Amino acid sequence: MRSAITILAAASLAGCAANGAGEPKTASASPKAAAPGKGKGFDHNPYPSTYRAYPGQPTLITNVTILDGEGGRIDNGAVLFRDGKIVEVGQQIAAADAQVIDGQGKWVTPGIIDVHSHLGDYPSPGVQAHSDGNEATSPITAEVWAEHSVWPQDPGFSRALANGGVTTLQILPGSANLMGGRSVTLKNVYARTMQGMKFPDAPYGFKMACGENPKRVYGGKGRAPSTRMGNVAVNRATWAKAAEYARKWDKYETSGGDAPTRDIQLDTLRGVMAGEILVHNHCYRADEMAIVMDMAKEFGYKVTAFHHAVESYKIADLLKANGACSAVWADWYGFKMESYDAVTENLAILENEGACAMIHSDDANGIQRLNQEVAKVWHAARRAGMDISKERAWRWLGIGPAAALGVADKTGSLKPGKMADVVLWNGDPFSVYTRPERVWIDGALMYDANNPKMRPVSDFELGQPGEGDTK
Repeated sequence: MRSAITILAAASLAGCAANGAGEPKTASASPKAAAPGKGKGFDHNPYPSTYRAYPGQPTLITNVTILDGEGGRIDNGAVLFRDGKIVEVGQQIAAADAQVIDGQGKWVTPGIIDVHSHLGDYPSPGVQAHSDGNEATSPITAEVWAEHSVWPQDPGFSRALANGGVTTLQILPGSANLMGGRSVTLKNVYARTMQGMKFPDAPYGFKMACGENPKRVYGGKGRAPSTRMGNVAVNRATWAKAAEYARKWDKYETSGGDAPTRDIQLDTLRGVMAGEILVHNHCYRADEMAIVMDMAKEFGYKVTAFHHAVESYKIADLLKANGACSAVWADWYGFKMESYDAVTENLAILENEGACAMIHSDDANGIQRLNQEVAKVWHAARRAGMDISKERAWRWLGIGPAAALGVADKTGSLKPGKMADVVLWNGDPFSVYTRPERVWIDGALMYDANNPKMRPVSDFELGQPGEGDTK
């Protein structure tokens, strides 16, 4: 005969079985993990900027011709900046606390922005040991980030500052691959690390390439792509894979559950599809740009800018309709078939048609003379009967590239509240005889042509012949 305790225990277990409260929990019955929130499944910025502006002093530049970077011009003007920001731009400005620079006969512009550079990734001296801009091991290398190759000691940075007045630049991977990886936007200041140069809160870019380069590099290795149709096919297959990856992460971030397995390559492509990473596409021919824009529509991303874009003038209306910018050279062409059908009025035609356009360098020497590149286009436009003013043309070095980099709210023009990235030129910057006299970045004087102590020298150059010269 069972004891009362045994009977009571059995009854209790029977009751639990009846209501399910006592059933052992299984993995499938465990509470689902809470959703982290849209875009919060993993760290999107694991290498954050540590940039801090150099100290400056309140400065008032007077009696200068001002090109404000947005198409405005002020003759006999003045610019006041303090605490790293533009305070006022006009003609009659008073500031008792400011250092006053009389710029009689000189010109002031916002700091030049180069939307296409490889400084730091292909630094000087240009030897194989420094060749870090192209991960040419697969046509798709979306997982690489240009910033992880940037060498802050590249002497090219100081050349661009002192000779070219360049204050902001985008460093891109090379163009051997269909998808070459992420780009990074830098402030052109000396720093010990890449992150010390990294433009605060600038969005990442994403380098793509179409045309001859990918098909030559990988066709030469006996693998796809070896044709232009192969370029598109490999791209489309990759975007389809990325779309499925994005759906999995979107579902997890909104509904919870088990997190999908991370794929660093597809993280970048998901960021492109979400609009947080901006596409910069190396492309020369008009027909290929049109195909790329249709591919972007198919997979739900947007091309921010086509780079080099020698034939953009043929499809200015399509580029305008799709909101795609063109970053071009003035007259660099003919070095391969896809770059052959060029006109020197390319940028001016785009401007007249209302399409977004700008100058870029893609070259460690060209970046030192971007003002002259703009001057070439301006003169070509005038010869062709196009009425484009100097102040309008300077947008190609100011607000245009700033917008393409997603930083137009911070720099690119001389507007109150923006970063005090300022160049004082010793004459008309549309002249080949003009050079930067002084360059400020965030209100800090970074270069003064009249002060040998203000000539930038990288650590790499210390102790070498020529140290401290104008480079």
